Amino acid sequence: MLVKDYMTRHPIMIGPEKRVVEAQQMMTENRVRHLPVVGDGKKLLGVVNRERLNIPPDKLGSLEVWEITRYLADLTVDKVMLKKGDLQVIAPNATLEEAAELMKQHKLNGLTVVEDDMVVGIITQTDLFIELQELLGATDPGWRVMMRIPARKGEYAKLTTAISDKGWSIMAMGSVRTPKDPDHWDMILKVTDCTKDELMTLLESIEDHQVVDFRETTVYSS
Repeated sequence: MLVKDYMTRHPIMIGPEKRVVEAQQMMTENRVRHLPVVGDGKKLLGVVNRERLNIPPDKLGSLEVWEITRYLADLTVDKVMLKKGDLQVIAPNATLEEAAELMKQHKLNGLTVVEDDMVVGIITQTDLFIELQELLGATDPGWRVMMRIPARKGEYAKLTTAISDKGWSIMAMGSVRTPKDPDHWDMILKVTDCTKDELMTLLESIEDHQVVDFRETTVYSS
């Protein structure tokens, strides 16, 4: 899974000469949290986000009301943007794991996607959440099963083979190491083409495998 396949292409961008009030309006109308600031040919110059648009009170405290109005009206994006050298960006061929790690490390809600110094997209936390849903089959109906299995060779195959030998379908699957238990892994599977009782009977018969959670899921509506 690569960033280029899940990013928003042709994101809304703004020029450095635009006024801050225009940037605020664009964000509000398009429901976005930040805008790449670009020059000729979509060359990345910086990013402006909602935090950067919050003018510190100490800059306005010594101004008269009419001066504040003029100051805000004339303030341009290049004066408040986070400049390119201070930005965290990511390449379109990077993995989603790399994007998630960057967002986590730097406490970001999104990353500008750059190729050859040009803005080609934006990937956000929401994009990652959507892909997590897809990875675990959350948008498809079926039986969502969480299994706790030993961390040893052959256990994945034991589980998936038992299901496939019945002619049932595994629509999605993911796994993580069991919290505070390095000797086990937790596997999430979305299984279809069987009844609840049939699947539960099979899973409970697999030696050393524990059913931690079992529930039916339906198609989520947007």
